[in-house]
Amino acid sequence: MPQWTSDLDNTSGRAEPAAHRKPVDEAAQLPRVAEISSIKTTAKILKIDAGLYALSIAEVGGPPCEQCGITLPAFHIANPPSDSLGTAEIIAASGDSVSWLGPEGGTVVIKTPLAGAHVLITTYEPDDRLGTPLEVEVRRLDLPSSETTTTATANPLRLAATTREIKTEVLLHIERTGDRRFVAQSWVGNRGEKLRIEAFSLRPLETLAAGDIEYKAFGPNARETPWVSDAKLCGTRGRGLPVTGFAVRLAAQLRDRFDVEYRGAFFESGISEARRNGEPCTPRIADDPLEALNIRLIERVS
Repeated sequence: MPQWTSDLDNTSGRAEPAAHRKPVDEAAQLPRVAEISSIKTTAKILKIDAGLYALSIAEVGGPPCEQCGITLPAFHIANPPSDSLGTAEIIAASGDSVSWLGPEGGTVVIKTPLAGAHVLITTYEPDDRLGTPLEVEVRRLDLPSSETTTTATANPLRLAATTREIKTEVLLHIERTGDRRFVAQSWVGNRGEKLRIEAFSLRPLETLAAGDIEYKAFGPNARETPWVSDAKLCGTRGRGLPVTGFAVRLAAQLRDRFDVEYRGAFFESGISEARRNGEPCTPRIADDPLEALNIRLIERVS
């Protein structure tokens, strides 16, 4: 049986005889990698409450240097994942890159969700240089101009609280497990164990009454329950039907003072994006069962 080759004669379209082919220099085909071992890094993680902020990094003293086309020192701003907090959104920057600043420093505008978020700032500099002190000025942009400006130089930052979380009880009916009650602190349910949630209810434990929070469940084949409240069970018991999504909101008269933010963890779709104030929280994959949820009921106190 003939063996086909991709080395074709340019004029006839016939395979070039093996004896006429040029030997392949395998070493020349390997990618060239330049190892830079003289860069050191330091990192600072900031914990920031909900809101819109400007993070300004001061200009670094001393001459910059260049290594393999990279100007150092350099600063990288990132939003690391967190099970207990939300994800910060970097929406603007003074430099050409949204998440990188050079030795001249600069400003990044960050929006953090209701639960707050972590922001990680990493400094990259030559290994033979003394450590560059990281000076970060944090300014709140969505409050009056009299808001205090904070400078973070050595310790993790916690801005003055502008929200307060309301303790909430969550009842879950879980397959093969039955009813389980939780206080909504981070995730409730069984993440990673693929035990489907078949029903749930919510009840504030302080400040609000049971009728002040409303919720609904989504099920297979586009099923949807009405909005319910007063800690009533939403979903089914004993029918083997999974909850495949949910939504939560406050009663209409409370929506100017309170917010609710929530995420779901699904069998195959994983963790959803954060949703809030009645938005449907559903999986990427249709009819994917819910196995855990994270709900935060938040009062705006300033």
